[in-house]
Amino acid sequence: MTDFSRSMFQALFAYLIWGCFALFFHQLQHIPPVEVLLHRLVWTSVFVAIVLTLSRRWSNVRDALGKPKLVLQLFASSLLIATNWIVYIWSVGIGDAVGASLGYFISPLVGIALGVWVLKERILPYQAIALSLAVVGVSYKVFGANQVPWASLALAFSFGLYGLIRKQTAVDTVTGLMIESLLLLPFALGYWLWIAWNGEQHFSLSIDGLLLVSAGILTALPLLAYAAAARHLSLVILGFMLYLAPSLQLITGVFILGEPFDIHQQITFSFIFAGLIVLTGGAMLRQYKVGS
Repeated sequence: MTDFSRSMFQALFAYLIWGCFALFFHQLQHIPPVEVLLHRLVWTSVFVAIVLTLSRRWSNVRDALGKPKLVLQLFASSLLIATNWIVYIWSVGIGDAVGASLGYFISPLVGIALGVWVLKERILPYQAIALSLAVVGVSYKVFGANQVPWASLALAFSFGLYGLIRKQTAVDTVTGLMIESLLLLPFALGYWLWIAWNGEQHFSLSIDGLLLVSAGILTALPLLAYAAAARHLSLVILGFMLYLAPSLQLITGVFILGEPFDIHQQITFSFIFAGLIVLTGGAMLRQYKVGS
């Protein structure tokens, strides 16, 4: 198997897992979202710690922990990704996987907006058109459908801000994920002890317990696969595949979980899809011109 084929398989593996998250977390909707989050943090920490031990890369973590500015950046990113996770878990739990998928469709466009606003990056014409279409789509949701998609926007902006911070941190994916998990681990363990003391926890030697442990493993595995794939795949290919996960989440929400997909949602998604088509097409055309 060539490096390209292996990387494509790794990327597909990652996006397929992310795409099936709605179906997975739907099985945990009877458990409070904060409790699901704490187990996601705890078991992600355990799994990544095993990976670091087997690969003998704990020195990377020690080196990173010796840099206060880096630790502060990773603490901020850990709060953002935890916010993203709990909003997603809550959304699926209340039967709004469709709204959650909208958030992840919007997030690449939010990332561009943040890059222009915060990093002072130059916005290209096709990016401006894509952003405008997304703004129209969200505006229709707010004014035309009389609904503010708070969860979708929270997912998009928390993930966009997370990407912005991680873009500026000089740390690899595994080390960064380990430190982010370690920084939040005391809070997770403290809450676990609290609900256990009050007899309110759902963790046991049961299907629920297995699913809660799996939440951590399924958090780390796609990230590791994606990090490996990114070394050999172009940003255009990865950018195009980025839409696979929210597309699968949308399909899962509508056709498997039976969530409504009314005309207002169809119009909103149409504008977002149009923006993403412009974004992807523009990026591919620019890459072609640079390469030729």
